[in-house]
Amino acid sequence: MNAIERVATFMQENDLTLVTAESCTAGLIAATLADIPGAGQLLDCAFVVYSVEAKQRCLGVPQATLRSHNLTSEAVARDMALGAARKSPANVAVSNTGVTDATDDEIPSGTQCYAWVFKMGNADAHPVVFTATKRFSGDRNSIRKASAEYALQGVVEHYRALQKGGGRAGGGGQNA
Repeated sequence: MNAIERVATFMQENDLTLVTAESCTAGLIAATLADIPGAGQLLDCAFVVYSVEAKQRCLGVPQATLRSHNLTSEAVARDMALGAARKSPANVAVSNTGVTDATDDEIPSGTQCYAWVFKMGNADAHPVVFTATKRFSGDRNSIRKASAEYALQGVVEHYRALQKGGGRAGGGGQNA
């Protein structure tokens, strides 16, 4: 069993369903999970929001966040994941934003930012958010593939942290 099959099994065992909000990975997180038989029970939907306008229009990322932070930032990833969580009945949202090439003088190529949102409770009033930044090396497609796999493996890692008491795993859990 490979790593993504283990993620899918874990999600099934814990009744987790996923919505993704993807920029740099352009749907690859959802597609990677969809490669696993039975993924239809695990994946609600995926938002691919490459442009700034799409992040605002589809996910409600606030203009203030976009003004205050680089697009490749945990703050933008957090607002993307929270926006996807609001628009989906899934109990987990994961987002990714980043760069694969040297297109930004401030951000090294391969830098990827993530957020994982776990809806806790019936009214989803207190989601728990984890964020992380990781840098991958390689060509454009190998960075995107590694990023998608990391995002999915983070579902397991952060859910386990929540089960152990909500510790500060991978960038920290915080109530939204």
